[in-house]
Amino acid sequence: MRMYDLILKKRNGGELSTEEINFFIESYTKGNIPDYQVSALLMAIYFQKMNKRETSDLTMAMVHSGDMLDLSAIEGVKVDKHSTGGVGDTTTLVLAPMVAALGIPVAKMSGRGLGHTGGTIDKLESFKGFSVEMPTEKFMDNVNTLKIAVGGQTGDLAPADKKLYALRDVTATVDNVSLIASSIMSKKIASGADAIVLDVKVGDGAFMKTTEAAEELAREMVAIGNHIGRKTMAVISDMDQPLGFAIGNVLEVEEAINTLKGNGPEDLLQLSLALGSRMVVLAGKAATVEEAEEMLKGTITSGAAIKKLKEFVSAQGGEVDCIDNTDLFPKAKYVVPVAAENSGVVKKIHAENLGLVAMELGAGRATKESEIDLAVGIVLTKKRGDKVEAGETIAYIHSNKEELIDKAKAGILANYEIVEGYENDIPLIHEVIS
Repeated sequence: MRMYDLILKKRNGGELSTEEINFFIESYTKGNIPDYQVSALLMAIYFQKMNKRETSDLTMAMVHSGDMLDLSAIEGVKVDKHSTGGVGDTTTLVLAPMVAALGIPVAKMSGRGLGHTGGTIDKLESFKGFSVEMPTEKFMDNVNTLKIAVGGQTGDLAPADKKLYALRDVTATVDNVSLIASSIMSKKIASGADAIVLDVKVGDGAFMKTTEAAEELAREMVAIGNHIGRKTMAVISDMDQPLGFAIGNVLEVEEAINTLKGNGPEDLLQLSLALGSRMVVLAGKAATVEEAEEMLKGTITSGAAIKKLKEFVSAQGGEVDCIDNTDLFPKAKYVVPVAAENSGVVKKIHAENLGLVAMELGAGRATKESEIDLAVGIVLTKKRGDKVEAGETIAYIHSNKEELIDKAKAGILANYEIVEGYENDIPLIHEVIS
């Protein structure tokens, strides 16, 4: 079998067989195929696309390219949640303690942020001493005893995906449904969860800009998961503006803590309930989403969720005093208000661009080697549909470098659209696919 023949076949619109896909992934993982040939095949796939069978085969070939976590030693139905990435997306820190507080094992593998999207691990490292590095035995013991653990995605899980993604990133082949779906699902399947809830973002701050594209990706991933015996659902949620008010690691963690204490942003709470309730249903702990939502709300009012967050953070080496007193978190040297230039109603907040403004302040990574400043970022005070008066504060910049403030202020103002009249009609939840 030759890589040349696979490239030619797909370039001409042919369908790759299971054997051909397995050959491609196995050989590339072992270093037997050069990057330039894989780049050519990826570009052919980008233009000619893959059918559902090819996508499923590609996913499983990447799963089998490395280790698969065996979580059978963990009691109960293991549930996981994955977001396709957005701005201010802190749902894991809210829903994981709530779900775990109901006795449902949450065994989660997470990654770091890159570009305008934040990473769960970076946010958790806002807790001084917190670590995702632990032996598999410790990970499983934490899930068995506390019902929750978050580990880092190691190079041994779906290594083919890691190699392919790095290549896609520099060859303009990221934006393809089959390649995105197989990338996400290969890591989720290799991580060993029994049930997976997918949060597929749509809008300005998401990779999927249209509802149609988000639906296509969601259906593809749900089909892959269910086809190989993992109970899988997808929630398509709004990312046409940042989720919550905070953008930046410590700032988002504080917002998640406030939500678990019962006084967080409404959209962050509602999305966390929507995703968490489906995890509860898939775990068999509730018959309906409505029943599950009430159970999750109960963990907030009873204090069980915030207690579970403390247990989880402490078990992974993090200091927990800041959960009771968020003033103990690292703080930015400068906190500067941004005033609206005109009166009206907020029609749109360009989420991706605001994420990039926060990244330039140091809240995110331009490259994988970039250092993150945990304390910096942006806190919004006005969201889509809110009335604004000229001169009123619409956001606060948190920065440790005075020379970055003016550019950040200009970036925020340029990405707020304030008009004379507007009624917000964009839903938080667009669709649920099961």
